[in-house]
Amino acid sequence: MADFKEELSPGLIERLGSELAGASASFERATFEQLAIDGLDERELMARLDWIACALTKTTPPSPEDADRMIRGALDRGGLQDWASMAVNAYIAQTMLDRPDIGLPLLAALTSRYTAEFAIRPFIDAQYETTMGYLRAWTRDPDEHVRRLVSEGTRPRLPWGRRLAGFIADPTPTLELLDALVDDESLYVRRSVANHLNDIAKDHPDLVLETARRWAASTTQGDFVVRHGLRTLIKRGRPEAMEILGFDPDAVIEITDFTCTPASIAIGDAVTISFTLQAEEATRAAIDYVIHYQGARGPKSGKVFKLTVRDLPAGQPARFSREHRFGHVSVRTIHPGPHRIEVQVNGRILDGTIIEITEDEVSS
Repeated sequence: MADFKEELSPGLIERLGSELAGASASFERATFEQLAIDGLDERELMARLDWIACALTKTTPPSPEDADRMIRGALDRGGLQDWASMAVNAYIAQTMLDRPDIGLPLLAALTSRYTAEFAIRPFIDAQYETTMGYLRAWTRDPDEHVRRLVSEGTRPRLPWGRRLAGFIADPTPTLELLDALVDDESLYVRRSVANHLNDIAKDHPDLVLETARRWAASTTQGDFVVRHGLRTLIKRGRPEAMEILGFDPDAVIEITDFTCTPASIAIGDAVTISFTLQAEEATRAAIDYVIHYQGARGPKSGKVFKLTVRDLPAGQPARFSREHRFGHVSVRTIHPGPHRIEVQVNGRILDGTIIEITEDEVSS
């Protein structure tokens, strides 16, 4: 997020001011730029969007109809691209919640310039029935960006976006929208549907399994959506998810020669995970490895890493190897101590071992 926030720069604010001023003589460009730039540096990404939106609120025409004409005028002139459109989206979410008849069509017009997935979420909370009516209609919109907005904007746990508590508790209304999009001709839309299904799996795994079975049996382009939408349940080793994707969780597969070397490393170093698999009968295998990182208060639950999908022939050994580095990353701090590494095949743990990680980090 530190890199992305630099997109919302004084230069972008000046460009946005120019585009809106070109579309409306009543837009207070100089005041907007001064208000938006002052205090911008001290804010992070989403706070910058809100800050610029507040400056727009104070300087745009007060009438929603006049603001609508100004924004559409800037769009007609080819403006409001990329992050500039995001700032306008945030302004719409701040000022037009009581005018969804203006705000929602504007978001549909703006979403192709980047995305309106964050700005539509306040409308879902504030104007649920009206917004759902628009979303249902948009599943048939000729613009793939608008159709994607339906799926992405209603994701219960959209990264960086406000969580939609109602859909976390009961995702049935969003599944009705996804049913209309699972066979969408656009991979861009189907990828969003898969991510949305994966979101739901974190809270309602059985409902997702039921939906995935139905889509796998009845859709023409649902294979991609089902495969990617079940990834969390596959990592958790749910046998039902394995079966839907054609893996046999009960297949007899033997593991031998399992090693993790070296057995002790410093933070920042890597181990090599190696093992041999042999199936009793020919089978398709989802092969992963699981790491139980040491936390500040003890071992954490396992984090699954995808290794490969392989067709294992009957009775023939197959060798696998993967290097894994134990370095600090933005989402994970490595703590010294024992870390357990396991091999998981078709959702079953076949073997495991412990490596020791020491305090000293290897310098690059």
